[in-house]
Amino acid sequence: MEMVAAAKIRRATSRMEQSIPWASALSEALQRTAQSAPEALEALSSRHDEVKRVALVIMTSDRGLAGGFNSTILRYAEGIIRDNKRNGIETDVISCGKKGHGYLQYRGIETVLAFQNLSADPTFDEACEIAHYVYDAYMNGSIDKALLLFNHAKNSAEQRLVKETLLPIPEERLSVLLGLNHHGSHDSVPDEFADKHHVDVEFEPDAETTMRYLLREFLSTEVYFALVDSAAAEQGARRSAMKSATDNANDMVETLTRLFNRERQGAITTEINEIVGGAAALED
Repeated sequence: MEMVAAAKIRRATSRMEQSIPWASALSEALQRTAQSAPEALEALSSRHDEVKRVALVIMTSDRGLAGGFNSTILRYAEGIIRDNKRNGIETDVISCGKKGHGYLQYRGIETVLAFQNLSADPTFDEACEIAHYVYDAYMNGSIDKALLLFNHAKNSAEQRLVKETLLPIPEERLSVLLGLNHHGSHDSVPDEFADKHHVDVEFEPDAETTMRYLLREFLSTEVYFALVDSAAAEQGARRSAMKSATDNANDMVETLTRLFNRERQGAITTEINEIVGGAAALED
């Protein structure tokens, strides 16, 4: 299982790297479209006056034997739900993974969406369904905030719990998305380059509809990256857990072998002593 988990880590990392060109192209399209339809972008980046309902996306695994991968995130999620309830905020829970869904059911926490058997190999369709639900709910006012809760694969041996705001779109992510520098203005390019590559864009049916479509795809990409990151973290946690189990088993085998040899040598010594004692008694 340790070797299989190591192979799956590489596959999950490769899947994330293969998605980068699409994310870059999407960001470029958003930059072009945002100039013609800023209202659609503002609707997703502006905060609601009051937070009454929050959507919480919890990403766990379908299988166990991964150390504290699931227990850590589920305890933290339960704390968020409990704090929201104490503050009069309702929580719409979206669970990804069998372990999370089973835990929430046992605790009596209902889910609005649940996905199973996809934690190791998440699909873009899964991400789209989550993102579209959150987008529609935020736009019609059903929710006031959306959070992603998952384990980030810091490296192949270490995972870090991450709580990320999906909606409203944070200012720092919006700046990166639209190619803004830390002063809030677009990074400058040479005039001759800008003139050469300047293109008048026509939108069909209109810029606002196009912008809404691109924003839904942007949210889907954000969720997908989190799912793939969680998949890599799951395999990393399972690899570490299985390595610890293997090391513990080897230590136990070594300890028991030493104990067995000690007992065997003691029994042989006792038998030799008895034989020698018996022979000496016969000589007497």
